[in-house]
Amino acid sequence: MSKNKPQRSWLATWRVYAEPASLRMLALGFSAGLPLLLVFGTLSFWLREAGIDRTTIGYLSWVGLAYGFKWLWSPLVDRLPLPLLTAKLGRRRSWLLFAQGLIVAGLLGMALQDPQQALTPVVWCALAVAFGSATQDIALDAYRIESASTERQAALAATYQTGYRLAMIWAGAGALWLAARAQGAEAGYVQSAWAWAYGAMAASMAVGVVTVLLSPEPAAPPPAPSRSAGQWLQEAFIQPFADFFQRYRWQAALVLGLIAIYRISDVVMGIMANPFYVDMGYSKDQVAAVTKVFGVVMTLLGAFIGGAMAMRWGVLRVLMLGAVLSAASNLLFAWLAGQPPTTMGLALVVSADNLAGGIASAAFIAYLSQLTNVRYSATQYALFSSMMLLAPKWLAGFSGRFVDAFGYPQFFMATALLGVPVLVLIWLAGRVQK
Repeated sequence: MSKNKPQRSWLATWRVYAEPASLRMLALGFSAGLPLLLVFGTLSFWLREAGIDRTTIGYLSWVGLAYGFKWLWSPLVDRLPLPLLTAKLGRRRSWLLFAQGLIVAGLLGMALQDPQQALTPVVWCALAVAFGSATQDIALDAYRIESASTERQAALAATYQTGYRLAMIWAGAGALWLAARAQGAEAGYVQSAWAWAYGAMAASMAVGVVTVLLSPEPAAPPPAPSRSAGQWLQEAFIQPFADFFQRYRWQAALVLGLIAIYRISDVVMGIMANPFYVDMGYSKDQVAAVTKVFGVVMTLLGAFIGGAMAMRWGVLRVLMLGAVLSAASNLLFAWLAGQPPTTMGLALVVSADNLAGGIASAAFIAYLSQLTNVRYSATQYALFSSMMLLAPKWLAGFSGRFVDAFGYPQFFMATALLGVPVLVLIWLAGRVQK
């Protein structure tokens, strides 16, 4: 970041959120955020209510490794045209539409299954949703980067996060509310209630589909024509990664290390959050109102604050602030585990945690965008965002075993300690840029 860059007024800073590119990212962010909880948080609540043990739920979080390995097929999304679709919609929008169709199919498949009777079909459908969602992320990240200048990426990240979090309200609180309403006064586990909820989630993907059809294709530089299969592989798979290492040289290891563990505290803790609420005795309506609505509103507030601060004060400073707050907020969950299950206590802890997460997410997305060469936007951003999830998701798979062995308070304290190395890497990154 340049030290001599002139500061814009606060009015000009906030006005960027009303620009067309920002508003498109609001709707597309909704499409991106909808599938995530449906294969993680909401699914873990469903599984725990169905009587699935915590260790199994932890292992099933490895479905999310699809997000961690999306860089493997990101070159195809970046360069390979889809029959019929690409000619009509363009490179980015055709892949977005394809991915959204896969998500809808997977969610409908989950709605038709009962994990209490057979868990395997649910897992396969969840994998289809995760693969489609990861593919959508690849194309959407490239679309966002190619839709505006570098200085506006923080604002696009904030509006993207807003749409993303609104979708998480619907996929979290909305799904729980729909399941609770469908269940009515009937006690215990009711599969048909969850079937109704997941069917409604599949229909909600129409927001993303309509937005893709109405949005313009960004004016990205076209890939150079390939003369052979070997040259195509070179350009699609090797050059994007070689470009990153050529630009950052020895600093690449530091940058990749920071990317790999920045969100580790949040991701590892998040897998056990919903089982924790179930085991503490919170109802669907309590969890929906506090964690999935009020909490997400706090995340949105944090995203806007983080995006604005990053534009004025620089991304690395806000990265450090977000990392400190995210790790510290996990300690509040350790405190909550020792308290009676009151709505007020839950609201206070969730507010602090989600505000911290919103600040960290907006700054981190802006940081990743700055690292990306627009010529290889889909492939390089997929590499970065994949690395962000790979180690945390793998480690999170053992979270259920840890809770079974040591309990919730010790688990939450351990996840807070995972954030300490992140602070060191951000400090080193700041020293390198000076």
